[in-house]
Amino acid sequence: MLWSKRLIDEQGEELSLWQKEAYRHFSALMCDEEHPYPCVPGKQGFQTDTLRFGFADDPRSKGASLELSDLLKQYGKISRDTGKYASLVVFFHSDEREEEKPSIEDYRDMFWTLLNRTHELDEGPWPEGIAEDPHHHTWEFCFDGEPYFAFCATPAHTVRKSRHFPYFLLAFQPRWVFDEINASTSFGQKLKKVIRKRLIEYDEREAHPSLKWYGQEDNHEWKQYYISDDDSSPSKCPFMNMQKNLKS
Repeated sequence: MLWSKRLIDEQGEELSLWQKEAYRHFSALMCDEEHPYPCVPGKQGFQTDTLRFGFADDPRSKGASLELSDLLKQYGKISRDTGKYASLVVFFHSDEREEEKPSIEDYRDMFWTLLNRTHELDEGPWPEGIAEDPHHHTWEFCFDGEPYFAFCATPAHTVRKSRHFPYFLLAFQPRWVFDEINASTSFGQKLKKVIRKRLIEYDEREAHPSLKWYGQEDNHEWKQYYISDDDSSPSKCPFMNMQKNLKS
């Protein structure tokens, strides 16, 4: 089920305890004016109720990919009707009571495994104009014919605070959202400067070197989906490698 801010405000009592907790943390993050979250479109999307929310099982479970694929399928049908700063935010029931808490590397594996399992459930066509090779600069994660920018935050991130969240969190921004927010528009160029400045102030360190514009020949979107606390990035896209293993 997809939830809006208004629906949660009105019927939030129907949510379970962990779902209420996850949403409360997210709301506090978006409403913090003393330490404003760097993603301006995300904050505006929350304030104008254009974001949609979903809840899913532990990201390591097979059920999580089924739930995520259902949410993406529903969302793809209504995203253009929600507003120009549209995004789907999905909270996962990650258990922080574990004796050995997952590391950043563990969460990276969870993220790419989940994305691959979800891709395997996709019955829609691959969109025209989007490369199928993740190492091509036009590649983007797609589901049911819609390309998305994917964002992951985890409990293990501590240095890059912008990637920290008490629960495993995924956000999917439809590619059409960036039609007016890109390197070819003056608005996009100004917004990028604002976001980059706020990101450096929020994380108290320089932005990750993989954060670039979509479409640049030296840009790879998959490197931006899941970034580490340090400046490192995998040499090969886990999505591509896992797909080869699945096919073999």
